[in-house]
Amino acid sequence: MTTTAVSSGAQDAGFEDATYRKVSWRLVPFLLLCYVVAYLDRVNVGFAKLQMLNDLQFSETIYGLGAGIFFIGYFIFEVPSNVILHKVGARIWIARIMITWGLISAAMMFVTTPMMFYVLRFLLGVAEAGFFPGIILYLTYWYPASRRGRTTTYFMTAIALSGVIGGPLSGWLMQSFDGHNGWSGWQWMFLVEGIPSILVGLWVLAYLDDRITHAKWLTDDEKALLQRNIANEDQHKEDPPVAQVLSSPRVWLMSAIYFSFVMGLYGVSFWLPTIIKQTGVKGALDVGLLTAIPYGCAVIGMILFARSADRRGERRWHIAIPALAGAVGLVLSVQWHSDTTMAMVALTIATIGILTTLPLFWSLPTSFLAGTGAAAGIALINSLGNLAGFLSPYAVGWLKDMTQSTDSGMYLLAVCMVVGAALTLSVPARMVNQKKD
Repeated sequence: MTTTAVSSGAQDAGFEDATYRKVSWRLVPFLLLCYVVAYLDRVNVGFAKLQMLNDLQFSETIYGLGAGIFFIGYFIFEVPSNVILHKVGARIWIARIMITWGLISAAMMFVTTPMMFYVLRFLLGVAEAGFFPGIILYLTYWYPASRRGRTTTYFMTAIALSGVIGGPLSGWLMQSFDGHNGWSGWQWMFLVEGIPSILVGLWVLAYLDDRITHAKWLTDDEKALLQRNIANEDQHKEDPPVAQVLSSPRVWLMSAIYFSFVMGLYGVSFWLPTIIKQTGVKGALDVGLLTAIPYGCAVIGMILFARSADRRGERRWHIAIPALAGAVGLVLSVQWHSDTTMAMVALTIATIGILTTLPLFWSLPTSFLAGTGAAAGIALINSLGNLAGFLSPYAVGWLKDMTQSTDSGMYLLAVCMVVGAALTLSVPARMVNQKKD
């Protein structure tokens, strides 16, 4: 009788693992592709800077404000966008987001004045609002918390992969197409890199399923298993009114943690090409190829830490340790800025640390929020956190104009990563640590 029970349990576990593998192979590669093209459109302004500032006579402060103003639009429309997604379904809304931001990103090629730069960056933020928290919310429809750490990380390796792909691609486009048809290299880059978002957005309409029940590629038994696991978990989560979520101290703590980490993320994302160029590297393509190295290493770091976090059922230290490593890397990048090789080592450590914190962070708020509360809470955390995307490039740009160096900016970002680590460790372990059954 015992043998039968063990055998039955093993079969059930095997069926469950096989079902989640099937879901992951269906969803994660596609969502990763969506995020790669999204992130490419978001940060390619960091490469455009290498030519735009000279062509258009923009100061570092103008660039920093334009790079950051994206996040003002993003902030204003984030919560409404995610609540709409929860109501109308991910398929239609994510497609809408991707198509509109692809069109606006391509339109960046027509920028001639600071005001046009600011307006289009703002509109790009409005268009993209709700995309990332929408995907995070969408994953909660399919995966319980015990399986979401690794899944979210696979999806968020897109940040690193967009750096691996986008760096060389942006550098090559700017260098090879410069002067063709009377357009500068940065104009060609915005045009060419905006098109994939439109095409993938149309693909979303045909490929994504809003809910488990809509998935024709799953059997009835597989659907029942997935729904049962989500229902069991949701019983222990909160689904408070939106107003209550927006005033929750826990949600605001999560926002503060995320804000700290995003300061580091966009400081690196927007300024990495500039920092590499300052070490003595010439040519847009060479800069692009070198930026791929930190991001490529970050993919490996992100996956290894996520696997460890899911296996151990531990979240806080798996977030805090990479955050501290990111801070150390940023400080070392300043100390070694005159040596390209050592600077690249430091920037690689910083990028691995910063990018590893982000997907694992999202296991914290999704461990206690569900339903419309989750839609609003995730969106609020993401929108407040991403205000750092406005402040970070602007602050680094302003400090660079004041000091003629990026050193003080990197120190600022390092402090932010330390603060984020400390706040993460202040979260009660019992609230966020959860082992797989």
